Amino acid sequence: MTAARTALTRDDLAPLARAALGRTRVLTGVRRLRGGSKKGVYRLALDDGSTAVAYVWSPDEDYWDEQPADPHDPFSHASGLDLFTASYERLTAVGVRTPRLLLADPTRTHLPADAAVVEDVPGGSLEELLEHDPYAAAATLAELARALDVMRGHTAPAFGKVAVVDRGGSAYGGSCEAVVRDRALRHIEETADREPRVAAVRERLRDRVHALAEAVRPRARHCLVHGELGPDHVLVDGEGRPVLIDIEGLMYFDVEWEHVFLELRLGARHDRLKPRDLDEDRLRLYRSAMHLSLVAGPLRLLEGDFEDREPMRAIAEYNLRRVLESLEDRPPGIGVRHPRPSDP
Repeated sequence: MTAARTALTRDDLAPLARAALGRTRVLTGVRRLRGGSKKGVYRLALDDGSTAVAYVWSPDEDYWDEQPADPHDPFSHASGLDLFTASYERLTAVGVRTPRLLLADPTRTHLPADAAVVEDVPGGSLEELLEHDPYAAAATLAELARALDVMRGHTAPAFGKVAVVDRGGSAYGGSCEAVVRDRALRHIEETADREPRVAAVRERLRDRVHALAEAVRPRARHCLVHGELGPDHVLVDGEGRPVLIDIEGLMYFDVEWEHVFLELRLGARHDRLKPRDLDEDRLRLYRSAMHLSLVAGPLRLLEGDFEDREPMRAIAEYNLRRVLESLEDRPPGIGVRHPRPSDP
């Protein structure tokens, strides 16, 4: 475990705030927001009562302690200003709301790290709205469904991160399903080294992943997906509209990947967002791979100094149960509160 990390201070962030918000406004307070594991997210309070949000990408803010990301791997570590700005430009171009970019500083002029400042969306997250005002959340979900339709309608013949594909490149791997299959197999090996319950069924899990992948038919075009779109990655603005955040992982991929994650996070509420023509074979493979990912990732993170540890343990344990259930005769559930008997 590394030494304790120190959050940036008002003095640290004042030059960045001045550059983004103007020299006539004074930074009066800074608060690091909880939940970020790949970048620092700081709310900036100004002397006129306004606020903004600073994103900081540096090793001190990244709890994953990963090697530098390879953008040609669609699932490589989705962190960095280049990925952020490419994703911001693409979402803005197709008309999907994300916090307005006020400043991007790739030169490290104002901090010894890549940084950006965006508008603060003070309405809270969709996750909070679903808990406290489900009636209001229904309208936001309807708007989110429309945004997802827009993203689905924006396609590309290659798959991979937006920062690569929009510049004429493509990702490693022959197909989305092959990339997901190989990643799931790596997660089985990685998790088996940390968790005896997985080690005991390693070969059965590998066989299941191969069987699921073999059932998937080829596909030629891929659509725009967030990649990790849970209700905590959707803010709600003052008019009830959804605002996507944590967008660095934006990529062209199979829409089923997006909806497997939404299904996992939203349970029965996912029906308000789900298209009617999703490929069931892809869903089965991607659902299995998603559960494996949500065991391997949290267990890896917990070996470091990530602060919010109990939720990560809960995520790993819940998804581990789903992984093990996939090998039993009875079908596993999907969501915590809303299992579906039709799942594999």
